[in-house]
Amino acid sequence: MTEPKREGRTFRFGIFELDEDSGELRKEGKVQPRLRDQAVQILLMLLERSRNVVTREELRERLWSSDTFVDFDHGLNTAINQLRGALGDSATNPRFIQTLPRRGYRFIAPTEITAGANAVPLAGANARHGPDETDLLPTGETGLPDTLPVRSSVLSDAGDLPTASSGIVRVLFSLIQVMYLSFYIISLARLAAVKAILTESGKPASLMLVALIVTAAVGIPIRLYLLTAAAFNYRGLNVKFRRLFPFILPLDELWALAPFLIVEQIGIGLAIGVTAALLYLPFSQRSLLLMGFSVGRRSD
Repeated sequence: MTEPKREGRTFRFGIFELDEDSGELRKEGKVQPRLRDQAVQILLMLLERSRNVVTREELRERLWSSDTFVDFDHGLNTAINQLRGALGDSATNPRFIQTLPRRGYRFIAPTEITAGANAVPLAGANARHGPDETDLLPTGETGLPDTLPVRSSVLSDAGDLPTASSGIVRVLFSLIQVMYLSFYIISLARLAAVKAILTESGKPASLMLVALIVTAAVGIPIRLYLLTAAAFNYRGLNVKFRRLFPFILPLDELWALAPFLIVEQIGIGLAIGVTAALLYLPFSQRSLLLMGFSVGRRSD
């Protein structure tokens, strides 16, 4: 009797999928230019052990036999660079393939494997019975977040967003922090004028004034921290901001009403438009950091 042929697997990650049998890489269902065989085999190894380190020695043993006289380092780097080019990935801001200097590589994006009609997240299939050496390191030393990314049906995931230059992201993120700092400082410096505006509006001026002072006092150190973190390129800024996000969100949504403090000068229409833009700004900060400070920042 002949053994039944095993169904070929398809690996899905982000907008890409890799067919194990044909070696075809597809992007949004469209077949991409053919990858070299070694690049395909490396990608398969990384996908099969998603979230785990695949060492350089393991790659050498599987793809370069001991009696083959080739420049292993050059061949491996060439294959990795081809993969990154095909995936639109970056060594400095990886979304898919993370480099661990002198050790190997790790596939860091959420991955699913399908065989026939079944789809299984690879993270579960690769569960370890013992700790990997990276599990023993303090937070931040592995280049990975404290918890694996969890996809949300509302908020963007790193796999949904394009990669952006970390320099551009840091500049834009810093400008947003400076804008909020300006709101806080100018409002505190002109408390008397703000109180007069609130009194004229017929609102409970004292209560709103206390809320303004308290939120500005809380917001100033937060903005200074984020501004410093962006300026000095803190490691793990993306993860730290996501931890702060539940606290920053209500703060920023409240200060989105700031244009109404000068509604007499800019008009009700412009005040509504600017407020609408400010309501989105907390989410844009989160997306910016996901684009420019993806998990891990290693170079070949």
